[in-house]
Amino acid sequence: MIVLDASVLIAYLDDLDEHHRSALDILSRSDSFGVPTLNLAETMVHGVRQGVADDMATAIAGVGIRELERLPRESRSLAVLRVETGLKLPDCCVVACAEAHEAGLATFDDRLARVARGRGLVVMGPS
Repeated sequence: MIVLDASVLIAYLDDLDEHHRSALDILSRSDSFGVPTLNLAETMVHGVRQGVADDMATAIAGVGIRELERLPRESRSLAVLRVETGLKLPDCCVVACAEAHEAGLATFDDRLARVARGRGLVVMGPS
């Protein structure tokens, strides 16, 4: 499985996004994707504002991305991860899910990618 950061989903859903082609490439590399609930919600904010949330949900489901509803850590360990890495909490959720599922991680966020690689995760996205 590959755990997706919101940046990949946002790029996939917006064909004008500078990372759109890269997102399509990532989504062509596997048939098993997951996204933490918090990160999916982050992705859907724009769609809710624009009244296209149903279309976004259909597009996401259409490529087999499943919502990872439970976080693999309790609140204290997520707080520790946030303090140790300096990442924002949504990014900590992506890292925690990738670690728990022994999965790869896909992001276009340089900082998240750097931290994930430092924790031994295989990262698709920026070098």
